Amino acid sequence: MGVLNKLIEDSKLIPQTFLYKFNNNLLTIEDQKEALTNPRWAYCFASAKIPGSDFKALQAKACEDSWCAYLFAKYIPGADIQYCQEYACKEPKWAYYFARYISGADIKYCQEYACKEPKWAYYFVRDISGADIKYCQEYACKEPDWAYMFARDIVGADIEYCQEHACKDPNLAYSFALHIPGADIKYCQEHACKDSYCAYMFARDIPGANVKYCQEHACKEPKWAFCFARDVPGANVKYCQEYACKEPNWAYMFAKYIPRFVKEQRWEF
Repeated sequence: MGVLNKLIEDSKLIPQTFLYKFNNNLLTIEDQKEALTNPRWAYCFASAKIPGSDFKALQAKACEDSWCAYLFAKYIPGADIQYCQEYACKEPKWAYYFARYISGADIKYCQEYACKEPKWAYYFVRDISGADIKYCQEYACKEPDWAYMFARDIVGADIEYCQEHACKDPNLAYSFALHIPGADIKYCQEHACKDSYCAYMFARDIPGANVKYCQEHACKEPKWAFCFARDVPGANVKYCQEYACKEPNWAYMFAKYIPRFVKEQRWEF
């Protein structure tokens, strides 16, 4: 028992960290100086509501970090929303969160900063009432994947504009034709067929695809020449065979499987 009491007494001599004090409700006004050395600690100190604390100084320090600026506005009563917004919006993610969750946020201001990254431009228009669809679309479409998602999910999106940007990626050109009502099949096909795999998939899955055009591009790789002959109705099997046979393993696969498929499907060989 004496040893335990000694350990307890000795533990009181160990300096307590700021976060230890915060988590155990031990902060006092004397800890404010340390709080003002770190944005997160400044926010924590303000949330502890210590009598006599310098609210303005704590807010200024917290707002040196965009996340903490958002937290300050959201959780600290009496926060200067406009001041916090200015600093939260230095990062697109927190500009989006500020607009979405902070009462009194300036939507137009937040939108300008959220849209500096395509991802947050897409989320902004999807989730924020009053967002400018055309403005967000312009910035979301700077990356093909977000252009595709914009066309897929946002009511009122300019499909042609999104398509132009999504189709810079052959995989997304295929997906655009497959999933987006109103897609220009010919335009998507042209861009999908810049990749042999996507050319094969396009011919296989997209109603109205130009099989001959897709075949020409799919057959640039022996593997997809084989798959094209196997899976695409209307394929020119002889043409596919010529390109599949440029590699021995696909020549073997072609000889083993394609005649059976031709017989079953009654394709021309």
